[in-house]
Amino acid sequence: MRALIQRVLEAKVEVDGQTTGEIKKGLLVFLGLGKEDTLEKGQKLIDKILKYRIFDNEQGKMGWNVSQANGGVLLVSQFTLMAQTQKGLRPDFGPAMPPSDAKALYEQLVEYTRSQFENVQTDIFAADMKVHLINDGPVTFNLEVEA
Repeated sequence: MRALIQRVLEAKVEVDGQTTGEIKKGLLVFLGLGKEDTLEKGQKLIDKILKYRIFDNEQGKMGWNVSQANGGVLLVSQFTLMAQTQKGLRPDFGPAMPPSDAKALYEQLVEYTRSQFENVQTDIFAADMKVHLINDGPVTFNLEVEA
């Protein structure tokens, strides 16, 4: 399981011209699910994301998490994060979880995130999306957790 998180001033997801999720200041989280991933592993990753201190505190240092910064979270499913890219000129999506399994796990992780944090917005799983964002910094991190 991989998460690409970006500190944003604003972000939104559109599907067929309709906004499905939108936040102002906060975290845009692209989440990739692999074949071996579990709900427990996902919960650990979500906990890490919500506690990750990448927002400026009163001293101007990265010392606050998204809650302390009064931000929102926009979750976006993105299987391409699981691609193997070391060989050749075309990504290999073999490590990604099959769509039906990934949808069920993703929905459980959205529910879990909402149980831990108030302002959570999402995409529509597997839809063709347009993601708009203003990256703050830019501040972007790849996060993973061990099982």
